[in-house]
Amino acid sequence: MLEVNFRKFTSKDAEEFKALNVEWLKKYFEVEPIDERVLSNPKGEILDLGGFIMMAEIKGEVIGTFAFIKKKNKLYEFSKMAINPKHRGKGYGNVMMQFAISFAKNHNWNKIILYSSTILKNSIHLYRKYGFLEVTMEDHVIYSRGNIKMELALV
Repeated sequence: MLEVNFRKFTSKDAEEFKALNVEWLKKYFEVEPIDERVLSNPKGEILDLGGFIMMAEIKGEVIGTFAFIKKKNKLYEFSKMAINPKHRGKGYGNVMMQFAISFAKNHNWNKIILYSSTILKNSIHLYRKYGFLEVTMEDHVIYSRGNIKMELALV
């Protein structure tokens, strides 16, 4: 496996960040209004609110991305993870998850949460592999596709 480098999102990444996420959303679900809003304005919807977006690269080519959306102090939602289709199935999801967890620990967060869909069996398997546990989901979730909530305690 080639070495993956991670860097923070810049405004030049906006189009690619959106395209990577729209691709998998259209493949499995649909792009909902909340997706369109966040993906069209990642600076205002994620970064300016205290969140982070990371870009994963191999030899300067972006192969994937993920975001941490700030929910409250020391609690972040892992979101918008996407890998370019030509790089899927090669273990890069594991590399991204390891980096994401390390990033969260280095920032002294207490917990990471995520929302997903049980249709995404590979994703759910990945989350469980890294210690995420299923928890009770709120009554009102912003994504209609979301039918599972998971969390990873970091402390």
